[in-house]
Amino acid sequence: MDLLIIFISASIVNNFVLSYFLGICPFIGVSNKTSSAVSMGMATTFVLVLTAVVCWLLWNMVLLPYHMEFLQIPSFILVIAALVQLVEMFIKKVSQPLYRALGIFLPLITTNCAVLGLALLLVTKEYDFLQSLFFGIGAGVGFSLALFIMAGIREELELTDVPKPFRGAPITLITAGLLALAFMGFAGMI
Repeated sequence: MDLLIIFISASIVNNFVLSYFLGICPFIGVSNKTSSAVSMGMATTFVLVLTAVVCWLLWNMVLLPYHMEFLQIPSFILVIAALVQLVEMFIKKVSQPLYRALGIFLPLITTNCAVLGLALLLVTKEYDFLQSLFFGIGAGVGFSLALFIMAGIREELELTDVPKPFRGAPITLITAGLLALAFMGFAGMI
């Protein structure tokens, strides 16, 4: 039950994008089409899960036992950068169209603060290995969910008569704010 609560909390109640406002750059930048949103969500979820596992191991097996807590942020950043490079090479090898569709946003997963936020929250919350894994999966699912919902709304807005001053970035930011408000409604549930 504890693992389910961690998963639901990370994916819906404390959604990284809509509650913590982490990962806004790819959230706004890649949410034009549902196809690219799904792909970016899967790539980010993969990186989040791997980050949760590797950073938990690094923190609990190396940094804590050897009293090197001061290396937390630089070591986590190096892990994240390496994982994103692996994902980028894999996507480039497997699917060139997807690689081109994600464009600059794929390497930007490295600087996505949601990924570093996940690593730092794992340490702060003192999760064990299995809890960290479920936290990473939940964070990835939540990121993907927010990205997919936003992309669906933005695709519908393309077909709608939006007043001229609100076209483009203004309606996107208003929509993101309304989505954040909607997800805040889940805050009292867990």
